[in-house]
Amino acid sequence: MNKFPTSTPIHIAVIMDGNRRWAAEKHLPALAGHKKVTDDILEPLIEYASTRGIKYMTFWAWSTENWHRDKYEVQGIMKLFKHVIKRRWQRLHEKGVRVKIIGDISQFDTEIKDGLTTLIEKTKANQKITVIFALNYGGRDEIVRAINQVISDKKQVTSNENFQKPVTSYEFLVTENEFANHLDTAQIPDPEIIVRPGKEKRLSGFMLWQCAYSELYFVDWYMPDFTPQKLDEILTDFSQRQRRFGR
Repeated sequence: MNKFPTSTPIHIAVIMDGNRRWAAEKHLPALAGHKKVTDDILEPLIEYASTRGIKYMTFWAWSTENWHRDKYEVQGIMKLFKHVIKRRWQRLHEKGVRVKIIGDISQFDTEIKDGLTTLIEKTKANQKITVIFALNYGGRDEIVRAINQVISDKKQVTSNENFQKPVTSYEFLVTENEFANHLDTAQIPDPEIIVRPGKEKRLSGFMLWQCAYSELYFVDWYMPDFTPQKLDEILTDFSQRQRRFGR
């Protein structure tokens, strides 16, 4: 008898919440919670997810609103990102993990941007599992950027076809698939389940387009407590849900 549930999601997305509260409850500096996740949680979690048949995992690591935090915490997290990109995420490549990024990384400094670009290129042929890190990501920001790109593309197409031809409103109509292909997650399946540790029960703008039929899983433990055993609990819960898709 198979000890694991047979219904396994292709894509799990995680809102990485509770790092600072985890640290505060242990009387540690705020950065300790973030470091715990990068040093001890992500790598074994990703490896275990791949053994369970999960093909995609998304981790929301930095939102468009996080820049408003205490400047010393922001500076510390940026230093942590640089270390993680060079050391920890490099290890993911060595283990066959493909890394992708969603979000507007133009706001990061050159060292982070270059490190991310190099990592994406280096891991693009890996097939064990695809891990997506959401960095400077916000659901509304993503949708606005996609709309602006659609408009730009439509103007370019109509201009190239006949620059003297009057442009009608019908030429700017967009299908769902066309719009989705302008999102950061183009070519990535929508998450079947979104997990939020940290006791909060909201999405906070995460994957607003992609979450239309995602199952939601809110838990009281924090991101630094996210072990492979807890992933098993999530997968068991998911396998027992009835997904109707509006039917």
